[in-house]
Amino acid sequence: MLTDLPNLLTLSRIAAIPVLVALVVMRLPATDLAACLVFIAAGVTDWLDGRIARARALHSDLGRMLDPIADKLLVGATLMVLAGMLRLPWGSLYPAIVILLREILVSGLREHLAGLRVRLPVTRLAKWKTGFQMGALGVLLAGDSTARLLHLDWLLPVSAIGALMLWIAAVLTLVTGWDYLVTGLHHVGQPARRPGSEQALP
Repeated sequence: MLTDLPNLLTLSRIAAIPVLVALVVMRLPATDLAACLVFIAAGVTDWLDGRIARARALHSDLGRMLDPIADKLLVGATLMVLAGMLRLPWGSLYPAIVILLREILVSGLREHLAGLRVRLPVTRLAKWKTGFQMGALGVLLAGDSTARLLHLDWLLPVSAIGALMLWIAAVLTLVTGWDYLVTGLHHVGQPARRPGSEQALP
């Protein structure tokens, strides 16, 4: 149900998006820090909703649909607002484009395979990609202004660290996206499986 705690946590991740965007647009050191904290909180709900769903056996079709949508909305909105506010340094616009295109590709592939009753599970490498991606976005949201606010700008090249992490995430994005595409294409054109015979791709 929509009111189950995991689904409410997922919806809170979507609700956080306009708040995050508004904070970034203000372009103040304090709001940059606040945007970073909002993003971190949203990331925690992503981990927490899955953990609660498993612990309380609250799995649902609605939750399975909402969770990846919330993740992609959060990542897409963050990348776009950073790009729009010229906050993607060191050529980071290019890995941002790669990440967005991969998300669209995998979403389309998952939707097609769902019709065939074939699941596309998350691989371990994809989890590493997500870790670098979320870490990079959090660091880029904080930006150099947050380092100056905390008097750490002499120690931490925040934007450079965020850019490096985003490039690493983009490389992992290409690898995992290619793996998903090749594996999924094996099932394109096949008839749908009977209910109860759903298969998970390796």
